[in-house]
Formats: sequence, structure tokens, C-alpha cells
Amino acid sequence: MKVLVIKLGALGDFVLATAAMKHIRVAHPRARITLLTTPPFKALAEATGWFDVVETDGRPDGWPANVRMLMRLRRAKYDRVYDLQTSSRSSAYFQFLRPNPPPWSGIAKGCSLPHANPHRDLMHTLERQADQLKFAGIWPDAPIEPGTAPAPDLSFLARGAPPEQPYALLVPGGSAHRLDKRWPVERFGELARLLRERGLEVVVIGGPQETPLAAEIAQGAGEVRDLTGKTDFGQIASLGAKASLAVGNDTGPLHLIAAAGAPTVALFSDASDPALCAPRGKVRVLHSASLADLPVSAVAQAADDLLSP
Repeated sequence: MKVLVIKLGALGDFVLATAAMKHIRVAHPRARITLLTTPPFKALAEATGWFDVVETDGRPDGWPANVRMLMRLRRAKYDRVYDLQTSSRSSAYFQFLRPNPPPWSGIAKGCSLPHANPHRDLMHTLERQADQLKFAGIWPDAPIEPGTAPAPDLSFLARGAPPEQPYALLVPGGSAHRLDKRWPVERFGELARLLRERGLEVVVIGGPQETPLAAEIAQGAGEVRDLTGKTDFGQIASLGAKASLAVGNDTGPLHLIAAAGAPTVALFSDASDPALCAPRGKVRVLHSASLADLPVSAVAQAADDLLSP
């Protein structure tokens, strides 16, 4: 049996989808499963061991590349497709495979295994994708009530020796065009100072564009360990699995850290709805209409609650 799984999206969405990906592998233990994704997720997907093949041209650049990818999908003659992206793009891939498309789980018009729940867009990603697999017939007792789907577990990706000193991870960045999803960086600096007073090393995670944020946090806290631009997804998971605490904005690396097992404080503004996309596990969600109104004291209290035995 040949199975295709489609998941293209951002890191946080990809991490949440790993719960459904794992269930697809459990449901098809002897199948040859291919993941269609994008280059940033290749190493992470391969590290899970759930896929026999990882293809990274799921969001082609230009029409010729798009045609090459679609023709490969047609030649593959998959026996079943699980579209976990459920976007207009991935649904268009189904339409290209007509007149004889494979059994397809998703929302594409005319697909044979539609996720026909009219309330799907109001469900948290974890329950929504569990419900999709229930409609597809491979998860009859899927946990679909709010808050019941298990958190993704990527703790097995941890590698290396345990830390010599307990540490806290800070994730102060996020998408450059979504500044309304960021807690003010000077407050991360204040929090970092408090965490250092509690005996924790402070480690700042992010992309290279967020190195100035790490420098500003260091100004407020004294010494911090700056790993911005120096970690891949596997290394972030490894750090998350061994961290005493993580605090950060609603951004992909924080989802990965939480899935790796770190006790996590996740900061949400009204720019995104935690009821639909918050990480789960050892997680405290703090929600403020504007993160500029969220005081350090509230975040520090949530951190203390997670640090307490």
C-alpha cells in the first residue's frame, strides 16, 4: 500500500500535525508512506521514523516546477492520501489527479473521504485532525472533544548528555510581519533577570534575525546564552527535552520545545486564538488582548508554578 501525507505549513502547524502523522503510521504499519512537505521540515520529518520517503517540493516555485511535482504525484498512483494541510493549494492537487484520484482525506471538493464536519474551523488543530482521521475511518475513537486530543510528543528527538546546569529557554521572536504576537523584548529581559536569580541559566532561541533581541535581553538580565541562528529543529527539540522551563511567543520553535517536553509558558495576544492552536503538554497559556498589557509578574508567576515540584 502506498500512502501520501501532505503537510506544508509553518513550524508550529507542522509540530501540531505530528500527532496525526504518528497515528497514520500506526494505522498503516506496513504501508510505504511518503510525506509531501517543504525543505525546512525534511530533517525533522526523517527523524521521526514515520515516513519512508520525504519529498520537499510541496510548494513549488513557478509553473514548470508545479507541473513536475503534480506529474510525479500522478505517476505514483497512491492508494490513499491524507491531506493535513487542507488548504486551497493542497485541494488543487486533488483536482489535478482527476478523473481517477486516489481515496483522499481532506476538504477538496469531490474527494472520497471528506472531513465533513461543518464546525471543523472552530476546532483546535489537534482535535480537528483527529476528527479528520475519524472521518477517514482509521481513528474510530478519536478524541474530538475540546482539550481531549493528546499533545504531540517529540521528546524522543532529544540527543546528547543532560545539562550541567538547569536552564530556561526564552523565545522572544516570531514572524517579522506579526509583531502583534510578540511580548515586548524588555520584559523578556526583566524575566530573564528573575530566572537567573532563581538559579537558572537563560538561553535565548531564535533565528539569526533575532540576535538583536538576545542582546537586548542580556542588557536587562546580565549574562545569557545566545543561540539565535545557531540551532536546527533537532537541536531545538533536544534543548526543549532537557529544559527546566521555556517561555515564549506563539511561534514555531515554542511549539517544538513544548512537544519535546519542556514545561512551557506560551504567550498569546488576540492575533491568534489559543483555543485553536495553542501548544499542549506541560503548558500554561497566558492570553492578553495586547501582549504590551501582560505584566512580567504574571509571566513570572506562571513560570514559578511550572518550576514548583
